[in-house]
Amino acid sequence: MEKKVVSLEDRIPKLQQQRKHKTNRRLISFLSIFFLLILLVIYFQSPLSKVSRITVSGNNYVTSDEIIEMSGISKSTGFWNINSETVKEKIEKHLQIKKVEIQKQLPNYIILQVEEFESVAYLEKAGAYYPILENGQALQDQVVTTPADAPILINWKSDEEIEELVSELKKISPTITNSISEIHHTPGKTDPWLIKLYMNDGFEVIASVRTFSKKMESYPSIVNSLDENSRGVIHLEVGSYFRSYDQLNKEEEGNESEIEG
Repeated sequence: MEKKVVSLEDRIPKLQQQRKHKTNRRLISFLSIFFLLILLVIYFQSPLSKVSRITVSGNNYVTSDEIIEMSGISKSTGFWNINSETVKEKIEKHLQIKKVEIQKQLPNYIILQVEEFESVAYLEKAGAYYPILENGQALQDQVVTTPADAPILINWKSDEEIEELVSELKKISPTITNSISEIHHTPGKTDPWLIKLYMNDGFEVIASVRTFSKKMESYPSIVNSLDENSRGVIHLEVGSYFRSYDQLNKEEEGNESEIEG
């Protein structure tokens, strides 16, 4: 079988056409890159590359304005220049903020998702009330007039003692914690961790901080076992027993009679 021979004259037009296509492709690629660069320059010079909206969510105690100010982000900040880790570190320096997540949404929106430390108690000082966070920190620059969402701590001087109590409070169920009105530090000779609680249901509780969370879990069952009209002091220091106010008053009257006699 004879092979078909293509002459050089026939091949030249095809080679020229291939070179032309190749040159055109290169030109198109070059022009595409050129126009893309121009568009990028225009974009970064335009307001579209700047942050247009900052939203804060999850905050109850720290204001959104304060959080945005701490972040260092403004509407003049370049959207792509924001370093999320740097912003996170700045905001989490606030004592009341546990953590924050930074979300970027196109075209130029920023969302700061905040999680705060909860207030587990309020420290009473000279008639003022200062929030104590779940990490044991007391917010000395914030004053609450009428605390209603957590117990009030009275006669607490030491940071170590407060941290110990907060650690115990966090172990107790919210139902029991919400039933506590005041926690007084009443150290005794044999137990420097002794405390007296005033409950919202009219009872008093005497306990020790070191066994507080474990002992207080039995508080609801103890109250339910008592006469509904009975009020008094529930002792949880070592054992568990109840003494009514009537009984205590009779004992005081008896002591007074002995002194008079």
